Amino acid sequence: MAIAVEQSGYRFLWSVRSPGSKDFTKPPGEYSSFSGILPEGFLERTQNRGLVCGWAPQVEVLAHEAVGDFVSHCGWNSTLESLWHGVPIATWPLYAEQQICAFELVSELELAVDLKMDYRMENAENLVKAEEIEKAVRCLMDTENPIRKRVREMKEISRKTIQDEGSSFISLGRLIEDIYESFFIHL
Repeated sequence: MAIAVEQSGYRFLWSVRSPGSKDFTKPPGEYSSFSGILPEGFLERTQNRGLVCGWAPQVEVLAHEAVGDFVSHCGWNSTLESLWHGVPIATWPLYAEQQICAFELVSELELAVDLKMDYRMENAENLVKAEEIEKAVRCLMDTENPIRKRVREMKEISRKTIQDEGSSFISLGRLIEDIYESFFIHL
């Protein structure tokens, strides 16, 4: 990942957290130093164009106008947050719903590029190479990429759903009516 970020030449924010336990009893944590996990000299070579940090406020980051793309595992929340803010995704699903979200984004909706759709953590032969990451980042950063346009359109569509007479607005109203009617019928 570090090699790809460095070779891409783009500005970046990279949130790096220490892994939690495989049985999920210990959540991810923070590193006290990145020197042991990043290539030697990486932080110095990229200090004027990037930031490596621990936890980052993802929604605030995605909302910033300078963000051009998002390398994501494609969890449901991350997917919605990225589309809401109009940020195209390079998919790198690991487990759970991430595979389904990534497949939908890439194959069905054409709102993302496939970084590694079939990644499996336990399969050492299926490593993601720096060239693949760099290629995905460059693809999404290309202002002529049609995915960027589709994601901007999805941003506008998703925002209309919560406005008066939007689909979410109407559905919430129907839910409230159903609850109200159900409550008074059973009294």
